[in-house]
This record gives sequence, structure tokens and C-alpha cells, in this order.
Amino acid sequence: MFRLIAAISIFFCSSIAANAEPISADVWADNWFEMRVNGVQVAEDSVPITTERSFNAESFEFEAERPFVVGVVAKDFKENDTGLEYIGTRRQQMGDGGLILQIRSASGELVAVSNADWQCKTIHKAPLDKACENERNPVAGEGMCGFESADEPEGWDKPNFDASSWPQAHIYTEQQVRPRGGYNQIGWADAAKLIWGEDLEQSNTVLCRLEVN
Repeated sequence: MFRLIAAISIFFCSSIAANAEPISADVWADNWFEMRVNGVQVAEDSVPITTERSFNAESFEFEAERPFVVGVVAKDFKENDTGLEYIGTRRQQMGDGGLILQIRSASGELVAVSNADWQCKTIHKAPLDKACENERNPVAGEGMCGFESADEPEGWDKPNFDASSWPQAHIYTEQQVRPRGGYNQIGWADAAKLIWGEDLEQSNTVLCRLEVN
């Protein structure tokens, strides 16, 4: 497990928050994540999203004043907009995602965990028809291999963003996600759950946010 230590001060009104406190976080994602606090990046997966089977956990630190908004960009590996991996081989298939995280104060207090309180919006969904994974020559946007893609909404990872229309995170079991590659090296709190968009296979890029009070 790669350990990333990042001492990052989160700015409020262009000045360092007087009551900022040290915070630690553990994140495991299939396959890749970026975490932001009030729109400022505090961590990024050390293994590029272009790496197949990049299952690893990251542990890092940052500083923030509560309340703050945590925004996580999570991506499953895909070769192109078909949403498939191993295209043209016998292993051609849809990938499946998964995200779990926990955030603690310097005293060890559990500040936040991934659970149904989060809101997760899918901004890349593919293939729209799962039969695409059986196509001999899948082409993004053609036939069963349609896809939906959108840009990140402006300010979605900052306070005061209206996420009332966003769906709640979907909870998945270990049996469904089959986490590995660093997952078992973290002592996860019982309250921390594996979350993702509405479909583990079709939701390829999800934006997940939570306001931490």
C-alpha cells in the first residue's frame, strides 16, 4: 500500500481557517480516485487510471475546518467510451467499480465514512445495453454500445452547491465488489461501506460528495 502524506491547508475566504485541524483519511477505489475538500485537491490515486487492475489503497493527511465538503471523483477502468475492458480478447467485459473511505480527526474520532449519506452522480455511463460486452467489434456510440457522458458540474465539490437532485450513494457488499489489492491492509470501521453509482458495471465515472459537520 502506497502511503501518501499531504499536509494541505484548506482556504476559506482567501485566508487559512483559524480552526483548521489535522485530518487523516483512508481510501480504496476500483480503480482510481481523486479527493477534494471544498474544491481543493488533497489526494489522488498514485496508480494512473490507465493501469488495468489497479487495486490499491491510499492513506493521507490534510487540514480543514469543519464544516467542509468532501468531493470524490471515482473512476473504473475502461478502454474507451464503450465502457469495456480487454476489448478484442476472450476476457472482453464490462468492468465494475467500488469505493470505500474513512476520515478521522487527530484524536482518532471517526469524522466521516462512505455510506448512504453520500450523494453520487454518474457522469459516464456505458454501455447503455450490457449486451455490448458480447459484441465482436464494439464501437462506442453504435448499436448496443451507446454511452452517456457529461462534464463535472461547476462547483459540485464546494459548499453551497445544490445537490438536492443528486441520488444517494448505492451500497454494495464485499461479495458484489470483490475488493482486493490493498483493501485488507486497512482496518475499516464497521460503519464504512462500499459505495458506487446506480450500477457497478455501467457507472464508470461517479462524483460523490458529503458535507462533514
